[in-house]
Amino acid sequence: MSTTGTRSVEALTEAEAATELAALAAEIAGHDRAYYEQDAPVVSDAEYDALRRRNDAIEARFPQLVRPDSPSLRVGAAPVGGFAKLRHRVPMLSLDNVFAPEDFAEFCDRIRRFLTLKDDPLAFVGEPKIDGLSISLTYENGRFVQGATRGDGTEGEDVTANLRTMKSVPRTLHGHAPALIEIRGEVFMTKADFLALNAAQEAAGQKPFANPRNAAAGSLRQLDPTVTAGRRLSLFAYAMGDASEPVAPTHWAYLQRLKAWGFTVNPLSQHLAGETEAAAFEAEMGARRAALPYDIDGVVYKIDDLGLQRRLGFVGRAPRWAVAWKFPAEQATTVLDDIDIQVGRTGALTPVARLQPVNVGGVLVRNATLHNEDEIARKDIRIGDTVVLQRAGDVIPQIVSVVLDKRPATAKPYVFPHICPVCGSLAVRPPGEVVLRCTGGLTCAAQTEERLIHFVSRPAFDIEGLGEKTIREFHADGLIKGPADIFRLPAHESEIAQREGWGELSARNLTRAIEQRRTISLARFIYALGIRRIGEANAKLLARNYRGFAGWRAQMLAAVAIGSEARSDLGSIVGIGPAIAEELAEFFAEPRNVATIDELAGMLTIEDAAPEAGGGELAGKIVVFTGTLETMSRPEAKAMAEKLGARVTDSVSKKTDLVVVGADAGSKARKAAELGVRTMTEAEWRALVVKEQH
Repeated sequence: MSTTGTRSVEALTEAEAATELAALAAEIAGHDRAYYEQDAPVVSDAEYDALRRRNDAIEARFPQLVRPDSPSLRVGAAPVGGFAKLRHRVPMLSLDNVFAPEDFAEFCDRIRRFLTLKDDPLAFVGEPKIDGLSISLTYENGRFVQGATRGDGTEGEDVTANLRTMKSVPRTLHGHAPALIEIRGEVFMTKADFLALNAAQEAAGQKPFANPRNAAAGSLRQLDPTVTAGRRLSLFAYAMGDASEPVAPTHWAYLQRLKAWGFTVNPLSQHLAGETEAAAFEAEMGARRAALPYDIDGVVYKIDDLGLQRRLGFVGRAPRWAVAWKFPAEQATTVLDDIDIQVGRTGALTPVARLQPVNVGGVLVRNATLHNEDEIARKDIRIGDTVVLQRAGDVIPQIVSVVLDKRPATAKPYVFPHICPVCGSLAVRPPGEVVLRCTGGLTCAAQTEERLIHFVSRPAFDIEGLGEKTIREFHADGLIKGPADIFRLPAHESEIAQREGWGELSARNLTRAIEQRRTISLARFIYALGIRRIGEANAKLLARNYRGFAGWRAQMLAAVAIGSEARSDLGSIVGIGPAIAEELAEFFAEPRNVATIDELAGMLTIEDAAPEAGGGELAGKIVVFTGTLETMSRPEAKAMAEKLGARVTDSVSKKTDLVVVGADAGSKARKAAELGVRTMTEAEWRALVVKEQH
């Protein structure tokens, strides 16, 4: 039932009109959220239209009262997380970056070492790196059926309806296409279209977008597809995800297939015969960058041979066969007003520069990292100095140097604190490290808040509606004291709805988002705990090795004992090692941490990690390589094993299933013989891999 007035518009006073416009703005916004986000309208179309018409009529009579949040200035609802999640068949991983010729040369050398190539030239495809929003398009029998944003790389947001409004997304593929194929590309906005959009935003009294990338992302993530349809978005296709059949032998040939199917491929992309041509292409794109009709921040180089791409595979969240060579960092000068200390989730005290705002590469920068105490001393950075600020790609801005001839007499050296500024605990510098850490642990409010923010972050539990600001507010008010309290928030839905800036729909959305995350993969769960040195890659490695939560928990508790078999097994996992094993052991040695884990486990469903390959002879087996391998590098052999579902460790024990013995094998081969562990030669290993792959 509408709460707005029924008097004729002509009879309203200006004060009455202002009051009613405020009520209409709130009421219509609520109906928009119910319709666009919930798919559950609470009024008929006729009733909704009547509210919009009354709002328009009042604004026509009192134009001076048009509100910034007026329904007449928007279509549909704001993009606040109403999209369904879509899981990618093949993950959309990120790229490693290089910034200099020597970095690119090292990237090429790593490829050669991995593939045991000598000085063979490496053929690449170079593609300008568009500054936009990555998307994945799924086609079945040549017809576009689904589209998603990159998201966290594993799952993104279903924006199919919005992608259908784009002329550059073919509805059907021309000619023969696989029965199923995922096509990846970049949605972007040209500079001209960006300027036109911002002019329209300002004319409508709305906030302009900061840059073309934000404009493209915001346009594609509108809950009302008609808003997306009214904005000029472009697409360059450039990569492939899953496919039901081979498409091409090389990446360059694949780009030609994309064009034949009806996609736009960046016409500046080039086939490059080797590193010299790649470096020349980088210089050419850098020189042409400013004149291009769209923003680029570097060039992506991909090994052209798809067979070599498959052999190289991935490490962590990035392919070994591709890299983004970013353009030189953009710099500016400004004044350092002050230095603050931020305390992170692991207790690290990080100095942050507070700067006079300055534009660097199109971004207004007010803060920059100063890394640590030694870095401040090495660069002799003082409060009041004029400093050179650098921002390279998406890297956090940093201070490169001080302009000494502009140093004022009042500039003060910075004295690094040895007391935590949040909880007052002693801050110590562990031997061999450059970072001071608060010793307050979970009693330090800053560490608790940062751990909670990490817990709900995108690679962890990814809970919509629980951003940094909300976590800090809920923690300060006692609604959330630890991770388990997050899953108690639905019981406080009515209380949350009464909080400033919330409301019934927002609170209900939060409850739904939390309930959707009561089932989580083991890898995400491990990462969410915020254990020092356990990033996404190591979390996945642990999940793959221990398979299930119960087994992982039991082995971590057993690994607390120094010299235990469990500690040895943990440290022998390739990619973990003794130092990280010690961090895990220290975490599980703290009873409060174990209690937190157990409390969460009782509230959640933690899914076992699936083997990387199903049903084969190597799935779930523990493999050790020893001696010199002559036909492949050790990293390639390890990658082969993991691709087939095996776990690779560095030491032989009674749990080892297979030892691959290369030339000049030593103690590991002898120990395998003593324990009766199965061994095979490199040639036998290759034959087994071929058999497993087919």
